[in-house]
Amino acid sequence: MDLQLVTIENPDALNLILGQTHFIKSVEDLHEALVGTVPGIRFGLAFCEASGPALIRHSGTEPALVDLAVRNLRKISAGHAFLVFLDGSYPINVLNPIKGVPEVCRIFCATSNPVEVVVAQTDQGRGILGVVDGIAPKGVETQDDITKRKELLRAIGYKL
Repeated sequence: MDLQLVTIENPDALNLILGQTHFIKSVEDLHEALVGTVPGIRFGLAFCEASGPALIRHSGTEPALVDLAVRNLRKISAGHAFLVFLDGSYPINVLNPIKGVPEVCRIFCATSNPVEVVVAQTDQGRGILGVVDGIAPKGVETQDDITKRKELLRAIGYKL
């Protein structure tokens, strides 16, 4: 087994969701979950098929985001991996509907941080072992940091 680290290309620091699913129908079901949750959502989606023709399947509402998802999954090339890039919406708005898609097995990350994907290469193929999402903590929040966190959440409408 060979371990590789694949950096997700995300030049505009877009929100992304990286996960694993198990069926060719996933592309259509994920697309429906996204457009059914956020009206006018802008996204690109790609999925690595793990059998048969073993193609990277794709869909979305923005061709540039679809291309970005496909480009990144070409580098990862792990069976049944899927990647969604979001523009103008956030994972918190779509994560539960995505997790509710019957074919979805797991979510590795949902973030706009820099992401590195730990990939194992075997004679059979490739699989995602995990991700490095963002940077390591620099310390523990102080009371001032707690106040700022709470103010931010209220300012952006996520808490009353």
